[in-house]
Amino acid sequence: MLEHTKRHHTESVRFYGSPQVLNKIRKYASTAGAVEASSDSIPATELFPELVTNPQGTYLKGIRCREDMTQVELSEMTGIPRRHISEMESGKRPVGKENAKKLAAALGVTDYRMFL
Repeated sequence: MLEHTKRHHTESVRFYGSPQVLNKIRKYASTAGAVEASSDSIPATELFPELVTNPQGTYLKGIRCREDMTQVELSEMTGIPRRHISEMESGKRPVGKENAKKLAAALGVTDYRMFL
């Protein structure tokens, strides 16, 4: 039986580099139909209200999605059951120090304490 995989898509891209290179990218992107985002900013808690009540789970899910990884893949890399990862992301289960270290190593995070 095939397992369900959920991948999140990206609608925006951010480039870093010298002003000359960025201007070339802007010029090419505009000919391709892309538009630049406005410089107005929105507080993260407005976009992600769960940051107020469950910041650790939100960070975990966000970093996992940023790395384009499913819960099953993260489970296989860390040895943590997929169900537990789901519960950690939803705030139903605390992450714990040992699991935080495993998750940080698998996701390439330098400080495991962000999951605590």
